[in-house]
Amino acid sequence: MNIQSPSLYEELGPELLKSLVTEFYDRVYAHPRIQHLFKNDKSEVMDKQYCFLTQFFGGPSLYSQQYGPPRMRRRHMPHPIREGDKNDWLYCMQEAINALPITQELKERVFASFPMLAAHMVNRQG
Repeated sequence: MNIQSPSLYEELGPELLKSLVTEFYDRVYAHPRIQHLFKNDKSEVMDKQYCFLTQFFGGPSLYSQQYGPPRMRRRHMPHPIREGDKNDWLYCMQEAINALPITQELKERVFASFPMLAAHMVNRQG
């Protein structure tokens, strides 16, 4: 008998995922070192992030359906993302996750899904 554990999307659900996106973008749009990377309309960016995270966490393929294949590194290439930017982004994500009313164990599993993805976005030296 093969019993699959629920996906992060199933564990969080759409409402907590929306809360995560809101908490995260409230932080990055106010962060003194990385706010310059977020120039687009906040609601548009938040919608794209919600769609991406839904798919990334094992839910419906909302991002692919609305925007095509994610190809996140290519989509982020016009934005100069350095190692320090990655670290600040991860800090904001950790703080956003910590604001959610979920168990510490789930917070850790959600955060663990981001460091490799964030490292993949680094596209400039210095």
